[in-house]
This record gives sequence, C-alpha cells and structure tokens, in this order.
Amino acid sequence: MHVEDRSTISFMRSLCMGQIEEDLILPFPQMAAGEKDTLHDVGGALEGLLAPRREDFRTWDREADLPQAFLQELGEFGMFGLVIPEEHGGMGLKSMAYSRALQEVSKYDASLAVTIGAHCSIGMRGLLLFGTDEQRKRFYPKLVTGEMIAAFCLTEPGAGSDAASIQTTAVRQGDHWVLNGSKLWITNGGIADFFTIFAKTEQEDGRGKMTAFLVTRDMQGVSIGPHEDKMGLRSNPTTTVHLDGVAVPHENVLGEVGQGFKVAMMILNNGRTGLGGSSVGLMKQLIHLATQHATERKQFGRTISEFGLIKKKVAQMVVDCYAAESVVHMVAGLIDQGSKEYAVEAAISKVFASESSWRTADEALQIAGGNGYMREFPYERIVRDCRIYRIFEGTNEVLRLFIALTAMNDVASQLQELSHTMKGIFNHPIKGFGVMSDYARKQATLVSGFGGDKNKFTKLHPALKDQAAFFERETRYLATAVDRILRKHGKGIIGKQFASNRLAEIMIDLFVLACMLSRVNNSIETQGEEGAQREIDIVCMFTDKARSRMKHNFRRIDDNDDELAKALADDAFEAEGYRWDVI
Repeated sequence: MHVEDRSTISFMRSLCMGQIEEDLILPFPQMAAGEKDTLHDVGGALEGLLAPRREDFRTWDREADLPQAFLQELGEFGMFGLVIPEEHGGMGLKSMAYSRALQEVSKYDASLAVTIGAHCSIGMRGLLLFGTDEQRKRFYPKLVTGEMIAAFCLTEPGAGSDAASIQTTAVRQGDHWVLNGSKLWITNGGIADFFTIFAKTEQEDGRGKMTAFLVTRDMQGVSIGPHEDKMGLRSNPTTTVHLDGVAVPHENVLGEVGQGFKVAMMILNNGRTGLGGSSVGLMKQLIHLATQHATERKQFGRTISEFGLIKKKVAQMVVDCYAAESVVHMVAGLIDQGSKEYAVEAAISKVFASESSWRTADEALQIAGGNGYMREFPYERIVRDCRIYRIFEGTNEVLRLFIALTAMNDVASQLQELSHTMKGIFNHPIKGFGVMSDYARKQATLVSGFGGDKNKFTKLHPALKDQAAFFERETRYLATAVDRILRKHGKGIIGKQFASNRLAEIMIDLFVLACMLSRVNNSIETQGEEGAQREIDIVCMFTDKARSRMKHNFRRIDDNDDELAKALADDAFEAEGYRWDVI
C-alpha cells in the first residue's frame, strides 16, 4: 500500500488547490520536554546576564559599538552555539527552541539578537545544513565558542533581493577557487572571521551559476570596510566585505558546485524562525512597556488605560503578537518535524511577524506620547531597530511575490497539463474526457463546497466552528481566484505584481488564521473552553479583521484602479517628483 510522504506537502500550495491539509498543522507543534527545560535554564541565565546591561545597550547604541569583552561573555555563556549539535559542544536547539531563545534575547536588545541571529540563523546555518563532516569538524570548535563569529554574504551593490544577479566571481584554478567581488551591508561583518559567501561559477555547459563557499578572514585578499552608520541596530557591526583574488580551497565549497542559489534559499528559509522569534520578543517587551505606562499615566483624572482608544491599541497589539507567535512557532514546528516544503509558509512568517512588530512598536510609542519620542526611553530605539526587519533577509515586497507565485505553481502545472490534453483530445478522446471530467469535478467541488474532508476542517473543536467555516469558504474562493487569474494571464502572471500581491495578502491571512486555529484548538483541549476563552476572543478578533481584508482583496482582483496607479507613478517618474505645487 502506498503511504503518502507528508514531508513533501506544502499547506499553502495545497490550499491554492482548494485542499486543507489539516494534518500538517494539527495538532499545534510542541517542544520536547528536554528542550523546554533547557530553555527555562537559558531564560533565567539570560536575565542575570542581560538585565543589568540595559543602560549599556543604550550606550552601545549611541556609540555604535559592541565591545569585544561582552562578545566574549556571550561566547562563554554559549549563545553562539545555540544550534550547533551537542556532540560538537553546542546546545543543539531545534527550530522551535532556537526561535524562543532569540525571543528572550530581543526583549533586552534587538542589536544583540541580530548579532546572535546573523551568526546562528544564516552565517553558519549553511554549515549545519550542507556542510561535510570534515568541514564541521574544522569549524565548529571555534564557532561554538564565538572565537569565530559567522556572517552571511549574499547582498551586493547591484544585487539586493535579486540574488541571481550577483557579480562576485569564483574561477577554478587547480585545487583552489579564486574569488573577486564585494559584498554589501553584511551583518556581523566587522567582527566575523567566518563567511558564507556566494559567487558566480562557470559550469561545463558555459552557463554561469552560483556556488557557496566557506571563507575565513585570515585568507589573503579578504578585507573589511568601515562600520556602517545605520538608523537602527547600531551596535551591530555592519560592513562591506571585499574579495580581491582570494584563493579558497576546493574543500571549502559548501554543497555542490553550481547549487549556490538552492543553498542560499535553504539557509534563508530555515533561518527565518530566528528573525520571527526576534520580532515576537520585541512585541512582548513593547506590550509590557505600553501596559505598564498606560496603567501609571494619568490624564483628565484617570489612568489612560481606562480610555477606549488606548484599549483598542493594546488589544490589537495583543492579537498581532499572538498571531505572529503562532505562525512563527508553526513554521519552526514544520521544520523540526522534517518538512521539506515550508518555503512559502516561512516567507509568510517573516512578512507577518516583521510587519506586526513594526505596527506594535509604532503604537507603543504612540501610547507613550512625548516620552516615546525621547531617547531616554526605549521606544524610539526599538522603532529604529525593527524597521529593518521588513527589508533584510528578503524585502517583504519581493517575498509577497514569491509567496503568490510559488503557491500557484501547482495550479499552473495542472492547467498546463489540461492544455496539453486539450490539444490531443481528438486523438485520445477517452483520456481527454477523463482529465476534463476530473478538472470539472474539482471546479464544481470548489463552487459548491461539497467535496469531502479535503475541503474541510474535521478535527477542530466545535467552539471554533464559525472560524473554521469562514476559513473553508475563503479557501474555495482562493482556489477559484488562482484558477481564474492563471487562465487570464498565463505565464504573464510573473509580471502582474498587483494581482500577485493581492493573492499573497489573502494567503498570508489564511495561513496565519490556520496557525491560530491550531493553537487555540490545542488550548481548548488542554484547558477546556472556559480556560481558553481569551484565546478564542483573540482568534475571533483576528478573523473579523481578516474577513474585511480578504473581501477587499478578492473584490479588487477584477475591479481595481491598477492602471490609474501605474499611470500616476509613471508620471511622477517622468517628472522626478510631484508636479502639482499649490502655488
């Protein structure tokens, strides 16, 4: 009997086909007891290490400096070995536990969380995912202690989100590769001794492809630029990295020659739970600060926590934090469970968590009023720090296109198969009729809502029946919308960014809601409906807002002002500014 390999199924790609793969997200993933104990110990120790340094973090932000002595303390504490296997001296944390560890760090300082995250999430993640035993034995001992700090080098002056257009080259010369080029905005660049670097390599067929290399600072020809003067994350040393004829031994190739793009994407996808964890940690700290301030600050004879508009802001902050935590934890759980198809879901977690943290930071500063604008208080620094989250590790605009186009791929393949069948339908009428019947049956199922368990949730608690019914209906709308858009645009969908963006917005809302339903369902099962009532309230509030957003996006698939927007933008580009000065 054939057993389906669940690790190769994507929840969101299936959703675009109208199928709800609830077994992928139910039950809500749980950490192993051993990792929970480790995290409890780490959290307590972090408080002792970092809480007394709050004033230091403010000073280091102003001075744009992260002292070497403090980095050494972090290394001795084990923070650079969070994901390195225990047999190599690390903690061996899996994705859920690692994400939670970065949550704890970011409560104290985002620059510090990014320093650790750039090392663990992306800088040396390739070694964990693709490294040979020899490479790991060679580099792990120094990486685990922080004697070597890692950095990820993909971005270039002419290649940001468009990773495929990098210009750094690597030419094979005997048993070495010679690298030339420059990398830009490298997090940890000023303190790193270990770099995962991507360069173009010419293949046997003459075509240029990307390859990943492990490069160390002591290699001749490696040079580091000055510390960038940044808006936020100021104490993290971000620099350029220059490669001038750097001879890298062939045994330092990471993965296979020519497979660098795959390596880069796997590293970024696998490491997104680190950035997500940092976002959630910031949000929890902001909610603590905002609620504390609101219950102490008095205006018009009352604390501002009694005012309706303040309550509305705090409630939305709580919903956003719960939603972001749910989706980040779910993606980490998929990774820990061995999923091979989580790229779309990981991208959604990054987009949603980064934008939620930005909204939360903005509203927390607003609640603080004038205090929020003053450097004496932590709000303005958090706003500055978290603004980059929507840009690095893939801009949210590019990730939205990736979410939509990748998730639609299976539907596009089915339509292509249908098109090929139609061409030969008169030569093979029985085969053609069979394919047409299957496709017609699927479309009828989506429209009617009657299609068996694949189109419905079957394991959610009855208390969530309204949210489940909403999710099922919107899934049918999504699948029919994807079908309609692909039929209309065909391969041209790649250039239709407005249409792709709308689909991505719908997909983001649906996946976040699915993660929340899974989490709340788990709470109902463990605490009972009464004990989980506040969480039920949270998912109800999210669903209500998501309903309005999705209705708007579905409606604008056919009825929109896209052409007007493009015409106005083109006019501004031509004028290089705004034409209509009132004077």
